[in-house]
Amino acid sequence: MDNKLNNSVAEQVQYIKNQAAQAAAACGRAPGEVQIMAVTKTVAPEYVNQAIAAGITLLGENRAQELLEKYDRYNKEGVSIHFIGHLQTNKVRQIIDKVDMIHSVGSLHLAQEIHRQAEKIGKVMPVLVEVNIGEEDSKSGIAPQQLMQLLEEMSKLSHISVQGLMAIPPICEKETENDQYFCKMEQLFIDIKQKKLDNVNMNILSMGMSRDYQRAIQFGANVVRLGTAIFGSRQ
Repeated sequence: MDNKLNNSVAEQVQYIKNQAAQAAAACGRAPGEVQIMAVTKTVAPEYVNQAIAAGITLLGENRAQELLEKYDRYNKEGVSIHFIGHLQTNKVRQIIDKVDMIHSVGSLHLAQEIHRQAEKIGKVMPVLVEVNIGEEDSKSGIAPQQLMQLLEEMSKLSHISVQGLMAIPPICEKETENDQYFCKMEQLFIDIKQKKLDNVNMNILSMGMSRDYQRAIQFGANVVRLGTAIFGSRQ
């Protein structure tokens, strides 16, 4: 194992925790409100385990096959694994017993399959609804104007539990340009929370990545998903 990378992973985790705490404090939030998720796509398990040793307790997996290949090599004690990538319905059964939450639910069809597979193993699967907040054709997720209808349908599924929202805003040249999307997500999150739908809880707002997580925290994000900021540029 590369000791230099080893050290830099630990250093980066500490740096990010400090930056996130400062961003939370700047908008009157407690630092403990924000969870740092290490996004592990293409990262070797030994480096993921270094992040865990440095205090990361939340992993984000993007690909079902990669999760299956690396799962047994993680130091999983005290660690929660979430699936955050695009999930095909035929892959749900492969991961249903290995993850603690699925972030990327953007259709009733996928929600129904998660419900079906969770029912088979006697599990209630916590999920986040993915909102295509920039309404981009190239991205998955539900359009903002269709979100309430989807939530109402998902609330009827007894083997899933909606825990909040997630989004990946459009790539913008300037960091501040994403503020409009973060602001829209925060407002959706607040509005839905006030409606108090059965089986729909707004506990988690997952948004913000390596380049913009501090800004996302200013708009209420309490899970930020970081890959490059922790592990460096990927192949």
